[in-house]
Amino acid sequence: MLLPIKPICRSNRIKKDGTAPIFLQYCYSRTKRTLLSTGIAVPPEYWQKKQLRISPQLPPQFGNASKLNDELLRQKRLVEDLVAEADKKQIEDKGAFVKKMFTPTLDLQSLNERATLVAKQEVAKKEAKQDIYYHFDEYIKTKERKVSKATLTVYGNVKAHLQAFEKYRQEKISFASFDFNFYHDFIDYLTFEHVHMRRQEVLTGLKLNTIGKTIKHLRGFIKDRVKRKIIAPIDLTDFKIPEEECDAIYLSHQEIATIYQTDLSAHPHLIEYRDLFVLGCLTGLRFSDFSTLKPEDLQRDMLYKKQEKSDHWVIIPLREEAKHIFTRQFRERIPALTNPEFNRHIKTIGKLAGLNRSIKFSYKKGNKSIEVIKPKYDWITSHTARRSFCTNEFLASTPVELIMKISGHKRTKDFYKYIRISPEEAANKIKELWIKRDGMRLVQEGGEVVLNKEE
Repeated sequence: MLLPIKPICRSNRIKKDGTAPIFLQYCYSRTKRTLLSTGIAVPPEYWQKKQLRISPQLPPQFGNASKLNDELLRQKRLVEDLVAEADKKQIEDKGAFVKKMFTPTLDLQSLNERATLVAKQEVAKKEAKQDIYYHFDEYIKTKERKVSKATLTVYGNVKAHLQAFEKYRQEKISFASFDFNFYHDFIDYLTFEHVHMRRQEVLTGLKLNTIGKTIKHLRGFIKDRVKRKIIAPIDLTDFKIPEEECDAIYLSHQEIATIYQTDLSAHPHLIEYRDLFVLGCLTGLRFSDFSTLKPEDLQRDMLYKKQEKSDHWVIIPLREEAKHIFTRQFRERIPALTNPEFNRHIKTIGKLAGLNRSIKFSYKKGNKSIEVIKPKYDWITSHTARRSFCTNEFLASTPVELIMKISGHKRTKDFYKYIRISPEEAANKIKELWIKRDGMRLVQEGGEVVLNKEE
């Protein structure tokens, strides 16, 4: 054998009785080796390192040197048989196989039976490592300390969508599956066939932006596996991320004031939900952030908060109303709330505040445009607070760069997705800008149209 199996005495592991253990060292590659315990130990001075054997002068209280050397030879041959069995069964990781198989009392007659069992276990382990869901779980583990719990939930949803698609088409998904045909069929499945629950209602098909989020994170997972050299590069050029403008509302300052001033004396349990929502509207924080505020986050009339989603610090100046809510209503603690519970109650609050105007939104499902009409209060969610803050500051001409410092947005592209203004509001905004440009206007002079500036 080019790579030896030899007995060695670990003289650096002296036991209380003065003996050192003897191991069989199996070098299964030029750089990797494993040690196999023989169960034999002798005083290190009676180990003949050059001859790789126990000295005949071994005192009898430590055993018979001849018999112990014969036992070492037997165990060495046993390891050689295990290596031969690994070669026969074409096991790649021979070191792990021998380590798992070897015991000093292994019976050669049962060797083949046990080797077959271990070989099957190794094959199953190898197949598991090729399983896409095994890798998805490993991918999620690498993200646990880097992203929010909500994002981890999204990763779990992507995995669940893949598993549901696999069951639907009755064909196992592997890394080799990811081509244009897979992408096309997966999009169709998510659009028309995927069955999911929304509250107590069973729905079929996902919205375009949900599908886009699934493809986005699937791409991220595949790229991560490629970067780690776990799989060969995969061409994802055709894996486009579908998206459409998000159906979302914002509340004007007047509407926020109406909600804050609504008499909830008949519904006292809603007061803390109302005040926390208004606090979100005045700070631009996400639900995961404004629902976990602590008294020590307030310093010099400003909130210092590390955002859970982006792991990014923001410093937010507080309006008087926001400071009042935070220091009076929530001076001791923010109540423990779940997002679904919060959303349910703030819709009720919006209804009590009279936000009843009907609003129509539409979304794409395949080649169809589906319209949904609901009163404004029924469109309110915890995220409406953040959108309202960004939109109201934008309409008030606060520089976008400053708003982003508070909202924590890193890209203007992402920030502008939050801006929700009506065509009328856009027109008024442009009109304000014209007035600020020193009253530029077109006037008639001598039959010609010229551009003049008012003095």
